[in-house]
Amino acid sequence: MCLIAVAWQAHPRYRLALIANRDEFHERPTAAAGPDPVDPDLYGGRDLLQGGSWLMVSARRRLAAVTNVRTGPAPATAPRSRGRLVREFAATRMPVDGWLARLSIEAQDYGRFNLMIWDGETLGFASNHPAFVRADVTSGLHAMSNGAFDAPWPKSGHATRALQEWLDGPLALSRERHDADSLMPLLDALAETTPAPDGQLPDTGVGLELERMLSPAFVSGDRYGTRCSTVVLVEDDAITFFERRFGPNGKRLGDTLEVL
Repeated sequence: MCLIAVAWQAHPRYRLALIANRDEFHERPTAAAGPDPVDPDLYGGRDLLQGGSWLMVSARRRLAAVTNVRTGPAPATAPRSRGRLVREFAATRMPVDGWLARLSIEAQDYGRFNLMIWDGETLGFASNHPAFVRADVTSGLHAMSNGAFDAPWPKSGHATRALQEWLDGPLALSRERHDADSLMPLLDALAETTPAPDGQLPDTGVGLELERMLSPAFVSGDRYGTRCSTVVLVEDDAITFFERRFGPNGKRLGDTLEVL
């Protein structure tokens, strides 16, 4: 994932509400959101190259999501895939605190990551760059992209505002189960392709042209871009998981909706 906005303990219906975009090379093999073939309690997309996932939930009321940390060129070595952290946490029964304590020992063995995990009670955050840090996420609206947690990047602010507006509106309180129509304001926000003004761009060491390309919520390109948009809504008795997939240059490939 390259953009995640989350509302944590900030709504009367949803204990946790999350919207996200995954940006990746289009040639990287990926399985659409669905039950894990080994553990059917797990649900999400799967990276078929390295294993793991970018966003996964569990019927046991767990969630994990990861982004890379963008700071100059990628390391020349081949560290362990950060996507494995997502599946490993979603599959375990360990609480956030204990699992992150164990991760701290080997965190530097993984590619640079920002990680968000929820064990049914606690929402936690961890990163391994430039050194390992961890914290419980406080109640409210937050964003996680390719920099520091809650860094005020333009697309992060765009996503959190859109999530707040949707939660404040009538669709969020409707007792009907959600579908693409009721989630459309969130999907439209995730589909925003307007680049941020140069003066608002972060400097992550990749050059101005690439910063411009990566600045919108939705990245459109023929080789690299947004591969899927996801909405996860956690209620007391259900988890709604919606995924919309895209090909090169933003071509829509299909939707998946599941209620766990």
